[in-house]
Amino acid sequence: MRLRRWIAAGAAAAATLAALTVTPATAGRPYDPTAQSLRDLAKRHGLYLGTAVDTAALADAADPRYRELAGSEFSTVTAENEMKWESLEPTRGTYNWAPADQLVAFATAHHQRVRGHVLVWHNQLPAWLTAGVADGSIGTTELRQILRDHITAVVTHFKGRIWQWDVVNEAVSDPWDTPATLHYKGFWAEHLGPGYVADAFRWARAADPKALLFYNDYNIEAFGSGNPANDKTQFVYEMARDLRAQGVPIDGIGSQGHLGTQYGNFDTFGVSEALKKFAGLGLATAFTEVDVRSQLTEGVRAGDSAEINPRLQASAANFSVLMRACLSSPHCLSFTLWGFTDKHSWVPGWFTDPPEGVATVYDENYRPKLAYQELKADLIYSGPPFVLPRVPQQPRR
Repeated sequence: MRLRRWIAAGAAAAATLAALTVTPATAGRPYDPTAQSLRDLAKRHGLYLGTAVDTAALADAADPRYRELAGSEFSTVTAENEMKWESLEPTRGTYNWAPADQLVAFATAHHQRVRGHVLVWHNQLPAWLTAGVADGSIGTTELRQILRDHITAVVTHFKGRIWQWDVVNEAVSDPWDTPATLHYKGFWAEHLGPGYVADAFRWARAADPKALLFYNDYNIEAFGSGNPANDKTQFVYEMARDLRAQGVPIDGIGSQGHLGTQYGNFDTFGVSEALKKFAGLGLATAFTEVDVRSQLTEGVRAGDSAEINPRLQASAANFSVLMRACLSSPHCLSFTLWGFTDKHSWVPGWFTDPPEGVATVYDENYRPKLAYQELKADLIYSGPPFVLPRVPQQPRR
């Protein structure tokens, strides 16, 4: 599905300077911050501005613009799939490091940091693992050792090259699950119990003393009722508090930031309060998978500007809410988009009933949308006394 005719072309922004201080403004050539890349504008705040990367698109010689923008606009990269277990170890004991290593090499060449995603998740597991547990050939004791071995092998392989690891991803249920009371969910909780969360962090720390270790989840952008039985943010907060009390080496909380314009979303103050409360535990925070999807109604698909424009405006507002909240907290270290162009977005392939899309900051022709411009404006027009220098996070022992 092509969206190029739906979205009015924005003003192209060329990344002309390597840093904000390289070329001083003069009377004849005033400084124009709008000509800077997102990564360079974020640098002023000590913030890392990143993207998830589709490595197939990155390697596509017929689509050089993708590689150009991935390298110039962003200061961190995340592998969209190549560091997930089914990709790294499709056959037991045999690792395929090449695609992930290629992304890390790309990051090194472009002076970028890497977010590792993900060590422990209940999705995208290799068939040999899930089938072995299902048929009883892999028992509980062996499963725990397999998990430990996997974390150790992966973190050791990338040691010194990963800034932040998503150690455990999406371990907590949603209020619409069964049972409705929030609980630890998924394959690992079912077979190993909730203690696997603490184990995973300890094993990751043993393999790399210097990487920052994050718990990552969705729908934790702001607090709700404050009751951990139905407020996911409160549940995660109490989980993190308890892990810290046990001496578990958790360094940060990753809030994914997958939003949708059809929902009643958050205001900046509510999101900022959530980041502040996590920081009160001594934790760093990060937005790790930000996109804002919209329903592709018949009017949107027909090119009706009366339906398209409100969605683009709402999308820009949602991106801006998360960015402003991140800027408000010196402990918010990075802001990562889950893909930057509609041409390679995961959303249309996942959300099909009803269809959804237009979730990123560039359209399918790599033209920047209103959301891109608003992120730039937030980075340009924010500063002291309310936006303060980032507070570095030291890995916990």
